[in-house]
Amino acid sequence: MTPRIPRTRFPTPLVILGMALTALTLGAPDALPAQAALQVAPQAAPQVAQSAAVPSAAAERALEAADFYRMVLVGDVELSPTGEFVAFTVTTIDEEENGRKSAIWIQELADGRPVGEPFRFTDPTRNSSSPQWSPDGSTLSFTSRRGDEDGSVWFIRVARPGGEAYRIDGVRASPLWSPDGGTIAFVAEPEQEEEKSAQERRVAPNAITQALDSKRFDGHVVTHRRYKSDGTFSWLPHPSHRQKSQLFLVPAEGGEARQLTDSPFNVRQVTWSPDGSWFAFSMNESEDDELSLDPTGGVYTLSAQGGEPRLLVDLPGSQSQPAISPDGRRVAFLHTGAWDAETEVMVVEVDSNGTAQGAPVHVTAAWDRTPGAPSWTPDGRSIRWSATVNANTHVFEVAAEGGEVRAITQGDRSLGSVSVTADGRFMAYTSTDPVSPDEVHIARADRADGAGEVRLTGFNDAWLGEVALSPAQRLVWTVGDGTEVEGWVIPPMGHVEGRSAPMILNIHGGPHSVYRNAFSSLFQVLSGAGFYVLYINPRGSTSYGNEFKHAIHGGWGLIDEEDFITGVEAALQAYPDIDADRLGVTGGSYGGYMTNWLTARTDLFAAAVTRASISNWESLSKNTDSNLPHRPFDGASFENRELYRASSPISYVENVTAPTLVVHGEHDFRTPLGEGEQWYQALQKMEVPSEFVLYPRSGHGIREPWLAADNQERTRQWFVHWLIDSPMRADGDHE
Repeated sequence: MTPRIPRTRFPTPLVILGMALTALTLGAPDALPAQAALQVAPQAAPQVAQSAAVPSAAAERALEAADFYRMVLVGDVELSPTGEFVAFTVTTIDEEENGRKSAIWIQELADGRPVGEPFRFTDPTRNSSSPQWSPDGSTLSFTSRRGDEDGSVWFIRVARPGGEAYRIDGVRASPLWSPDGGTIAFVAEPEQEEEKSAQERRVAPNAITQALDSKRFDGHVVTHRRYKSDGTFSWLPHPSHRQKSQLFLVPAEGGEARQLTDSPFNVRQVTWSPDGSWFAFSMNESEDDELSLDPTGGVYTLSAQGGEPRLLVDLPGSQSQPAISPDGRRVAFLHTGAWDAETEVMVVEVDSNGTAQGAPVHVTAAWDRTPGAPSWTPDGRSIRWSATVNANTHVFEVAAEGGEVRAITQGDRSLGSVSVTADGRFMAYTSTDPVSPDEVHIARADRADGAGEVRLTGFNDAWLGEVALSPAQRLVWTVGDGTEVEGWVIPPMGHVEGRSAPMILNIHGGPHSVYRNAFSSLFQVLSGAGFYVLYINPRGSTSYGNEFKHAIHGGWGLIDEEDFITGVEAALQAYPDIDADRLGVTGGSYGGYMTNWLTARTDLFAAAVTRASISNWESLSKNTDSNLPHRPFDGASFENRELYRASSPISYVENVTAPTLVVHGEHDFRTPLGEGEQWYQALQKMEVPSEFVLYPRSGHGIREPWLAADNQERTRQWFVHWLIDSPMRADGDHE
């Protein structure tokens, strides 16, 4: 038997412990929260305050998996240009129908303050999303399936609320209004005079073999590599059968759409110049190169009259997300020079036709985080974007010439869907933190601190007031090479000091992902069931800088296992009431991989729940719809076979003793079903207590409400059974 790593392999970590606000979490295991707090001196012994149930005095129970059905999701925030209204989508879960319903809501505003209550603006019986305002704020567009139309674009004149939604002839996708409101651009696939038959789309045009009888053959003939994509439950046609999205123009009053581009690549991220005379957009000339592993793509400009697109700048790597300055003389864009390079904001001067004048300038040279899509302030002096930094997502700003990057918004939370008025006075966005699901907020955008913030919605307040929450505390420790790692602990709800309790380590996916300050229920469900909950952002996580992100290159599992082991040790040191003999581990995707890895490589854990996991990198690399893990493993499996095997949990599976619940979607193409099957079959042959839960109609994520809630409940039940009701002793017998 391959020896496992004992608990004392790594030196006892330096622990920095901080108290935090209460933490509540809801969502998939790959998008869970983090809660920051003040730090106590590292020399001091960790002081742990008694955990208490928090929010309302009326709260009498813990959060339950069934509370998932009461969750209201808020997003797609769009401020009207004048700031009179903010539109947003509200999505509720229909438990009876096992589905979701989305509608557009509107809140009236006066000088950045709410007037009355928000109201539903679109038909509650029809799903609607993606609200967008016309330049004068008189008309709101949205996407909705109505009648026989599938995801069509509709328009409503806001000057007469309650009026009928109408179509504009020729507009087939989300509208991009010209600055003067006279023209609508949109991006869509060209309409075909003759649609290819289903049989034609199933057969590659360069196939050598032919059907004996084409009328009797209803299979697929594939000659390309990307013939499947997770979340798409049918095989993808050959690239030559796929239409490329192009740019079209239609008069605002409607008419025949004029196709402006005829590119062999998809046109994306289109933006008008301020004078309406040209466009900037992105295209990726290597999008159909199935062996491409490096970032590719460029920013192009094009006259509104048509012609040939012009490459804006010639740089290695990829350029995307163009944003044109208010005076039309500069273009900001994102640049990623290589697969392992940090993404940068760059600015290039252009002439009146959108042709670059000189070399681009790197304006975020002093910043080592990853920016989101850039936008200009109305005065053209600064560039802003959203980004996640150390688990918090905020709005950041830099001068147009470059320099120091500063945060415009603050706090241990995550902002999203940021929208700004035309004059730059106000910005609206969603905000979530460990005790609050996303709700819409508004604040001043023309001040450096985002002052005067007001919460505009409270769709989740009522049901949250019925549940008790447990606070989270921040842990920081160092690993062997001196790297500082951050994590959080949620004690059991209502925990009594001195009473022993089990703990569950939660691991995020990716590995280039991150636990953010965001709302998720799984952690509170587990806390309410009597568990300490530990979650960390190990090396490989994003938002801590490029060096931290790529620190595990060439050693997935082999390197970051130290972060998890020392993280558990840090928690045990800081919380003496954690029972070291009753530890569980869980995660999805890469988190499922590390769950398998840690139960095979250490003796720390007495139970596990592994979802959408990876057990064998050699098999996954040949079955996944992703290019992983070719680049981080320095080649294909046949080029670096020993590393693939050394990094595969199946190579150590004979060491596993932890009872394991294996969860997988039947249509998972990212980490295909065979990965979960291999792990489960091996455990069964070794007579390790195990169950295999296969969710139908599910890909890499479990989306259907009934199944998502079921997954949370089964996770709770498995850990309660093996760590509370019937824990196993070191000799393998039950207590």
